[in-house]
Amino acid sequence: MRADARRNHQRLLTEARTTFAAQGTNASLEDIARRAGVGIGTLYRHFPNRQALLSAVFEDTVADLLTKAKAHLEAAQPCAALVAWLRDIVTHAGEYRGLSRALMTVSYTATPGAEEDTSDLARCCAPIREAGEALLKRAQAAAAVRDDVSIGDLLQLTNAIALAAEETPDDPELADRLLTLTLRGLKP
Repeated sequence: MRADARRNHQRLLTEARTTFAAQGTNASLEDIARRAGVGIGTLYRHFPNRQALLSAVFEDTVADLLTKAKAHLEAAQPCAALVAWLRDIVTHAGEYRGLSRALMTVSYTATPGAEEDTSDLARCCAPIREAGEALLKRAQAAAAVRDDVSIGDLLQLTNAIALAAEETPDDPELADRLLTLTLRGLKP
C-alpha cells in the first residue's frame, strides 16, 4: 500500500472502532468514511463490505482472546479455564453493540454437506474456534465436560448470552447468571 492508502486505512479503522463502540455495528459506513476524512468509495476499496470492516476492527481483540486462551491452557483446572475463557468471549462480544448479533451469523461448526462460511468475519473467528476447541478438549479429557458438547454450540450460546445482556442493559448480572446456568448443563 502507498503511504496515503495506509493512512486512510488506519483512519478508517480508528473511526470504525470509535463509531462501532458508540453506535453499534450497524452504524452508518458513510459516517465512518466522513469522520475518517475520506469518501465512501475509499472505504469500500479498503473494506468491500461491513463484515470485512468488522473483521478488521476486531482483529486486535481476537489476538487478545487468543493470548488469553493460551494462558488458560496452562491452568490447573481445565473446566475452570474453559469457563474463564467463555466469560472472556462474553466480555469481548459486549464491547461493541451489535457484535454478538453479527457473530451469531457466523458458522462455528462444519456441517457435513454444507458450504463452508468464508466470510471475512468467519475467517476472523476461525482462530477463536480453534483456541476454544483446545480448551474444550482439555476439559473433556479431564471428564469435567460432557463429550457431546461442541465448541460451535458453546460459542453460539456464549454469543446468545452476550446478545441477551446487550438487550437488557439494566441488568448487569444477566450475562453471568445465564452463563452459569448454561455451564451447569455441560457437566457429565
